[in-house]
Amino acid sequence: MIIRLAKAADIPGMLKLLRQVGDVHHRIRPDIFRAGALKYDEPSLRELLRQEDRPIFIAEQDGAVAGYCFCVRKDFRGSSVQADRVEFYIDDLCVEEALRGTGIAKALFAHVKAYAKERGYHSVTLNVWCGNHSAMAFYEKQGLKMRNIMMELRLEDEECC
Repeated sequence: MIIRLAKAADIPGMLKLLRQVGDVHHRIRPDIFRAGALKYDEPSLRELLRQEDRPIFIAEQDGAVAGYCFCVRKDFRGSSVQADRVEFYIDDLCVEEALRGTGIAKALFAHVKAYAKERGYHSVTLNVWCGNHSAMAFYEKQGLKMRNIMMELRLEDEECC
């Protein structure tokens, strides 16, 4: 397996994995995520590939896309509220369903962490959906800790007045 920057030829493989991520999110929160929806389509992936501050890393195995990690450079320098820092945000990380548990996600995360450290980033950050227990367990094993929690009150569950 090799980990490298994504290229246009990887788009079909990325779309396949985006469908898998969409399915996971829909199963967890069908009230938020549409069935069959993709976070990115082919034109948006082509645009992302041109953006230097949004690298996409591919785990390639036997010539195929086995996993990906979409990243975003987040620069808070000059913010009136937050301390000056630059974070490396993981927008999406996915491994081919049939290959999960084989170390691909761990290798992708290690690559991203080394990339961020080399470039002087303050931290690597990400969001994970409650209910995605396997992802949460994986990230905790990689050393990530909770930083903030988004809470909700679903009004349809509340008795009115």
